[in-house]
Amino acid sequence: MLEKTIIQKDFYRESGKWLSRIEILKKCVNPNLHFIYLLRKCQTHSKKSILGIFWRVILRHYQIKYGFQIYPETQIGEGFYLGHWGAVVINPKTKIGKNCNIAQGVTIAQSNRGKNIGVPEIGNEVWIGPNAVIVGNIKIGNNVLIAPNAYVNIDIPDNAIVIGNPASYTVKDNATQDYINNKIEY
Repeated sequence: MLEKTIIQKDFYRESGKWLSRIEILKKCVNPNLHFIYLLRKCQTHSKKSILGIFWRVILRHYQIKYGFQIYPETQIGEGFYLGHWGAVVINPKTKIGKNCNIAQGVTIAQSNRGKNIGVPEIGNEVWIGPNAVIVGNIKIGNNVLIAPNAYVNIDIPDNAIVIGNPASYTVKDNATQDYINNKIEY
């Protein structure tokens, strides 16, 4: 079996099916999948190459059109899934693991003062609910569910459910069970 591309792995998360290039392009009528496709195309080309410049110009247009402020410099693992389109902001220095879901209205940002100056690092299999804010030099573990409207500026261990503003968490095995579907094996 041929090695799957990162785009195929991202699109697998949406449907649970391995798609051909033509099938992937047909799915690009969906704004969140279209944006992921363009983002990954940018990430496969050097910033200063002709194709890199071309894809970045196209991506910039769709950042504005769809409301996603996610840059090619952002390190995002395989199986990235944007649940809905619109108003997602991610600092380009952020690191995001594999099989992560991000809903609408999410902000993942840098802190410029205080004890957590810097940007978040997010583990594998993290589900981030609508309008959640994750800020500062913090680490989010693996298998973490961040509830809608949570404000997270503290480290979160593996296997946790995070709620509230300010955030608090409860450790729970299978925290993301039935929230993260069609996982990419790694």
